[in-house]
Amino acid sequence: MSERLTRQQIYDRIRETSKDEFILSEMKKLGFWKSDETQPQVSEQLIQREGELHRELNDLAHKQRRFENQQAMIAEMRKSRMEASKKKQLETKQKNAQKRLEKAEKWKQQQQNTIVFLGENVSGGLNDTESDIEKLNRFGLPHFTDALALAQAMKITLGRLRFLAYNRKVSTVSHYKRFYLAKKSGGKRLISAPMPILKNAQYWILEHILYKISPTESAHGFVPTRSIVSNAQPHVGKDVVINIDLKDFFPSLDYKRVKGLFQSFGYSQQIATILALICTEPEVEQIAIDGKIYFAATSERRLPQGAPSSPAITNLICYGLDHRFVGIAQKFGFQYSRYADDLTFSAKGDGKKLVGQLLWSVKQVIEDEGFTIHPDKLSVMRKGSQQKVTGIIVNDKMGVDRNELRKFRALIHQIGQTGIVGKTFRQGVDLENSMRGYAEFISMVKPEQGKQFKAQLDTIFGVKVKTTKKEIVPPIVPENIVEKPIIPDTKPNDGGKDWWEVI
Repeated sequence: MSERLTRQQIYDRIRETSKDEFILSEMKKLGFWKSDETQPQVSEQLIQREGELHRELNDLAHKQRRFENQQAMIAEMRKSRMEASKKKQLETKQKNAQKRLEKAEKWKQQQQNTIVFLGENVSGGLNDTESDIEKLNRFGLPHFTDALALAQAMKITLGRLRFLAYNRKVSTVSHYKRFYLAKKSGGKRLISAPMPILKNAQYWILEHILYKISPTESAHGFVPTRSIVSNAQPHVGKDVVINIDLKDFFPSLDYKRVKGLFQSFGYSQQIATILALICTEPEVEQIAIDGKIYFAATSERRLPQGAPSSPAITNLICYGLDHRFVGIAQKFGFQYSRYADDLTFSAKGDGKKLVGQLLWSVKQVIEDEGFTIHPDKLSVMRKGSQQKVTGIIVNDKMGVDRNELRKFRALIHQIGQTGIVGKTFRQGVDLENSMRGYAEFISMVKPEQGKQFKAQLDTIFGVKVKTTKKEIVPPIVPENIVEKPIIPDTKPNDGGKDWWEVI
């Protein structure tokens, strides 16, 4: 007895074939349908063919449903991916925006607490804040952990420090007032006088750093307790005196050498960079465009002639040069001294015969140290001719040039007779300042004679009341105005002139 099918199985069989074919197969199974196996009947063939077609249709319908489902799935997947992509883009956009905000805030904090950029070609070492504490202590120099500590020590804001040190190729602001002074020997000397705010910073560096380190005993220019008199003293009464002038002395000392000097003290690259930038400047060309003035740098940064910090820096940079010259002088039996860019060698006895050898050795050292001898300012003065060192006669004893002294007396007499109109002295622009400066010079060499000349000038021009003139700082950033630093009481005695007028 055949197994009876359940209703569900019957439904499944009918779906797989057809109703007629299912009935046919069941009738055959139960023996109700007699058929010739070798010769099928037409009705049976039709039912079977109908079943085959029905199965094919079902199969096609199933495939169609699967295809439709795939299309829907693809569309759904695309939609889902699009939504996910948009969501991710939005999240990325929000993250990037947050990163920008955080970066901007971090940059703002950095700007308030440190200096990370000071212009092209000078910012490479600003991340290096490690100083040599042992070396700084050995020199007795103050230590600054970073730029902020330096600004606080100078009593200015970090923004003001950045403003003073920034290396600009083109700027609408100049930290210097530039003008020319006539040289005694002819020609003009470019003076770059710093504006009050920068000058205060340079004075601070001079007092708290540069003056802490003593130059060599041979250096007499702009060194406390030394002067043109102390520079001339070693060369009095010698058989031969040699004067050598270095050409373009200050421009020869560029930013890299100044930075290297501060690093040699033990300061980190960051601090040395800032100090060197404050103490140097490039040559600039003033350009007017659309009624606005621009200052375009035309050279690399170098020591400006006119900044209060420049002479002390030159003395310290020339430390090695002075020691080498002392060695050469001792080798050939000479005395050596230096006043800024004026080198003097003198000798007695057998030393006077070795001038040629001395000059050859000196030239080698000068070139090796990166300087150049001024071809028009090299003089060899032997006994019997006038020997002069930094303006002082040194033949037998220190004195002043008689011809110039005679002219000075004659000028005082003429002014007493006809007044000051049309009178000049030593190519000076200001007659009174030029004459008083010369009187101070005489006072250094011959105090009594100088005192008499000063009294005569007081009669001619009136007694000058000494007052302290307070410099007014331009209101660039009002909250960052700094106090004028206190300059040491012991100053170089150079005849009452600005340092650039003596050199």
